[in-house]
Amino acid sequence: MGLSDPIAASALCAAFLLLTALMWRRRQAGARRDAARREALDTVQSWQPEAVRVLTIAERRAYDLLRNALPGFLVLAQVPLSRFLRVPTRHSHAEWMHRAGSLSADLLVCDAGSRVLAVIDVRPAEQTERSRQRHERMAKVLKAAGIMVQVWSEDRLPSASSVRALFGAELERSAAQAAPVPQPRPSGSRPMPLIPVAEMEELLAEGDLASQDMSMEPVPSAFFDDMDMVPEAPRRAA
Repeated sequence: MGLSDPIAASALCAAFLLLTALMWRRRQAGARRDAARREALDTVQSWQPEAVRVLTIAERRAYDLLRNALPGFLVLAQVPLSRFLRVPTRHSHAEWMHRAGSLSADLLVCDAGSRVLAVIDVRPAEQTERSRQRHERMAKVLKAAGIMVQVWSEDRLPSASSVRALFGAELERSAAQAAPVPQPRPSGSRPMPLIPVAEMEELLAEGDLASQDMSMEPVPSAFFDDMDMVPEAPRRAA
């Protein structure tokens, strides 16, 4: 009787190890099958692309506001955080990309040297909970990097004077820099002819009409918020 207990324990342990090994092999086989199915998909046929605009109507208005209020500054749109943020590599970079690096800033305000001064986050009047969490996560990352974050509601954009007051110090620094020396015009050259006012008005009217075409509106920033984004299994090194 005393000998049966160690034998039973050993048998139980062996069965447990065998079951664990079988489960691990089944999981590895499933991962390989999933990877093979993903590789078999055609990038174009399985995900037929369709060109849309980069900015929504509200984001275009905010972009024009910044360009008009801050002449000489560089304004960029829909830039991924991974483009202008650098993080340590002691942890998985792929995991950071999944958490924050793939998020995009609506608008960037940069100086003449492309140094990021501020991020303008244009938010809709109504947000889902997951969309709000995504915006807050992005703001937390940007503030940790020392980048100013301004949250604008798409139905209540600030005035140009408010924008200039916000960037007053940077405007003064820019104005204090020496203006570039104008280059002399080569002899015999003629200035480029200006577009007549009537034709310019027609071009602007056509642009305003095209901007109302909702069929080409961009993919909303929160489009994937309500989907479970599961990162793909890392590929094994060849």
